Amino acid sequence: MMTLLWLIGLLLCIAGLAYIRTSLLNATIGVAAYLAVMTLLGSTHWLLDLLLWAVFLGIAVPLNLPDWRRQSISAPLLGWFRKVLPPLSDTEQQALDAGTVWWDGELFSGRPDWGKLHNFPTPRLSDDEQAFLDGPVEQLCQMTNEWQVTTELQDLPPQVWQFIKDNGFFGLIIPKEYGGKGFSAYAHSQIAMKLASRSGDLGSTVMVPNSLGPAELLMHYGTEEQKQHYLPRLARGEEVPCFALTAPEAGSDAGAMPDKGIICKGQWNGEEVIGLRVTWEKRYITLGPVATVLGLAFKAYDPDHLLGDEESLGITLALIPTNTEGVNIGRRHFPLNAAFMNGPNSGTDVFIPMDYLIGGQERIGQGWMMLMNCLSVGRSISLPAGSIGAAKMASMTTGAYARIRQQFNLPIGEFEGIQEALARIGGNTYVMDAARTMTAGAVDLGEKPSVLSAVVKYHLTERMRQCINDAMDVHGGKGICMGPRNYLGRAYQSVPISITVEGANILTRNMMIFGQGAIRCHPYVLREMQAAALDDQNEALTRFDRLLFEHIGFSLSNASASLLLGLTGGRLAGAPDYPQTRRYYQQLSRLAATFATLTDCTMLMLGGELKRRERLSARLGDIMSNLYLASATLKHFDDQGRQEEDLPFVQWGLEDLLHRIETSLHEVLRNFPNRSMGCLLRAVVFPLGRRLDPPSDRIGAEIARRLMRPGASRDRLIAGCYQSADPNDVTGLLNSALSKVILADPIEARLHKALRSGELDHDSDADTLAVAAESGVISPEEAELVREARAARLAVITVDDFSKEEMTPHKPARRKAGKTEST
Repeated sequence: MMTLLWLIGLLLCIAGLAYIRTSLLNATIGVAAYLAVMTLLGSTHWLLDLLLWAVFLGIAVPLNLPDWRRQSISAPLLGWFRKVLPPLSDTEQQALDAGTVWWDGELFSGRPDWGKLHNFPTPRLSDDEQAFLDGPVEQLCQMTNEWQVTTELQDLPPQVWQFIKDNGFFGLIIPKEYGGKGFSAYAHSQIAMKLASRSGDLGSTVMVPNSLGPAELLMHYGTEEQKQHYLPRLARGEEVPCFALTAPEAGSDAGAMPDKGIICKGQWNGEEVIGLRVTWEKRYITLGPVATVLGLAFKAYDPDHLLGDEESLGITLALIPTNTEGVNIGRRHFPLNAAFMNGPNSGTDVFIPMDYLIGGQERIGQGWMMLMNCLSVGRSISLPAGSIGAAKMASMTTGAYARIRQQFNLPIGEFEGIQEALARIGGNTYVMDAARTMTAGAVDLGEKPSVLSAVVKYHLTERMRQCINDAMDVHGGKGICMGPRNYLGRAYQSVPISITVEGANILTRNMMIFGQGAIRCHPYVLREMQAAALDDQNEALTRFDRLLFEHIGFSLSNASASLLLGLTGGRLAGAPDYPQTRRYYQQLSRLAATFATLTDCTMLMLGGELKRRERLSARLGDIMSNLYLASATLKHFDDQGRQEEDLPFVQWGLEDLLHRIETSLHEVLRNFPNRSMGCLLRAVVFPLGRRLDPPSDRIGAEIARRLMRPGASRDRLIAGCYQSADPNDVTGLLNSALSKVILADPIEARLHKALRSGELDHDSDADTLAVAAESGVISPEEAELVREARAARLAVITVDDFSKEEMTPHKPARRKAGKTEST
């Protein structure tokens, strides 16, 4: 028995030294000291002691002899490592090189620094930014009628277009010295979110010029002449931009782009100049049908070697006025009945001068790098903002509707089935808003979060889809009957658009998040790859040896942390001293260590094969993503002053995320490529089994109650969403009715009590309220309040209907060979 205890103690000693990340030399000394004590004081057999010392010295001595270690261990491993490195295309390499590593690096470290998280500044609006939100943004929302936009016009009204241009909505990110607003990323996000909560078409129209497009590319890479010419014109709305990247057979695989520009000589303004003859066919281009200037991505070639020895120069970007001869633009796509401008464009042998290239001739071939750096910023803002705008709208309207709509003399929100949907809507909205805010704040800190931008793009659009689906379920017939009174239908129809754009979600989840993050954000892998690629073999081996054994120590540390924190429920982990959320920090520390352990083991087992094991990569990406969303949720709660009223949202969000992480861990281990290693890892990851449950019904009921009644907690959740006060507006009616119904509640309760007790006796054809007022059960003023509330309730639940003439479609156009002909 004593021998077993000494052996357990030895294992705990090794695990403890690894857990505190001590150096190799100190770990050697520590284990030697334990073995010495065990030999002198323990009651173990001398043969066991001898065996343990032999094993220890056989491992420790070689590892502490650097020259021997490099030649005997690191050199063979370097050769193996070079063989298993995944092959990277030029576009993949440029994607890896793009952007910066931020909090995602902390998660891959296995030991996130929570103090560092809370030291990131809370994003704030400047006075100018707040004034713009309260003024032009609010006014633009009031001007926009979604039914008119999507059904009557299939476009924004002319006055809305003009207001957008006149008030600088296309120049939110353009610096003030060029006539733009010069707003922060957070302000950009707030503006896009509010517009999207009013109308997805309105939000898309304003988002695109301020996201990946000519303005951002010019700001970072344009020549000064290009900036001086275009940026003021874009800021004033004199130019409407679009950017054309996607081709019919080259969407996510930009390397397969067939569009090309041939370096040649041609006539321009009466002179012979060197330029390019560009041929392209693009589609899905937002603002394309109304654009006056076209950003274009294509591959440049120099077959006549007019610029140098290279023939294939790589992806290149140009800015082409759409009135240039040969540019075909103006036709429209019809994406799920959405009215935002979107369409194809093309050109054949269109000659453009060199100064049409963004950044000029010296930027030829740098287009993919330029796009990746800008995409990481735009993807961090636009799609997350649009998604949370829709989610906040769903929270506001569904909470109100669940309180207003009654069945069996009860608000439908009192039924547990409805509360389950409301809990998901409210909980998801809180998590989404936290992630949006934290990511926009990162951009304002100067980060270009390439991996995290993919995280928020995928997870916020998917959670928005869940919110809208749940909202539709709660609204029932109200949600499915289209018309001016329907505030959900168009959002429901257009959900797949955001799922599809900026990298389809299946691709983003299965290949980008972990596939890029595992190399980009890991503390050692990218540096080991760079060391292995060095031409100087001695330098390569020296660097690789140092990184390799640091990496081994890092892996052992995380494995020890995973085991020890698993055995203690995370209680050994340090955490901020916040009683409300301390246990969540500790659980996240445990799961971060587990994630880091699984990452290393998976990459070791699969090497370059991991690139093709998409399901495994996706699950590991889900773990990392949900760790990030949970971190953002905790920071959001802290930034808002840790309001007690908001705890149900925080608890639901974190418990949902923790449960999802644990489920993903289980699925990774269940499908681990090496069965024996999977079993061993399960003992490290789940030493006490799976312990994290999804949110309880009690928490869900609390969220439902907060959504159904105005209050500080609900106000914080839907802050930034457009909230009309006009009872003639489709959502203004809802907000007005909610106030009236709540005000009439106690009066209705007295009426029901009087009817049940027999105190109020009336003929079925009589006016109950009039009888009640005459008999003194309620006052005449109270009777009027109830009448107004009942009329408002009826107005809210009423759906649109149309005459036969109104439902008769216009005579359809006839399609022929991709063209439209009037019949």
